[in-house]
Amino acid sequence: MKEKNIFKLQNAFKMHESCSNCGLKYMMEPSFFYGAMYVNYGLTVGFAIATFAISVLFFNLTLLESFIPIVIVLLLTTPITIRLSRIIWINIFVHFDKNATKRFKSEE
Repeated sequence: MKEKNIFKLQNAFKMHESCSNCGLKYMMEPSFFYGAMYVNYGLTVGFAIATFAISVLFFNLTLLESFIPIVIVLLLTTPITIRLSRIIWINIFVHFDKNATKRFKSEE
């Protein structure tokens, strides 16, 4: 991601063209990161279920009362889940190789 501050939401989706270390192009095909939306959905559902369980088990809130903490947690974790979902999505297709330094730049 180009923006270091995860809470600047206007730049949340801006990414570098390629890896500065190995030269891997992040956009392998048009709309590559649309699949990260499915990962993001799973992450947000997980956060919502965890928040609901904590609010009911530890704070004895009702279903309607636990809605407020769920919304607050999801709003606060949105920048984190956006980045994390993209990281998980690209790691499904590209595996880390510490010896791949500048390999992709030489293939161009």
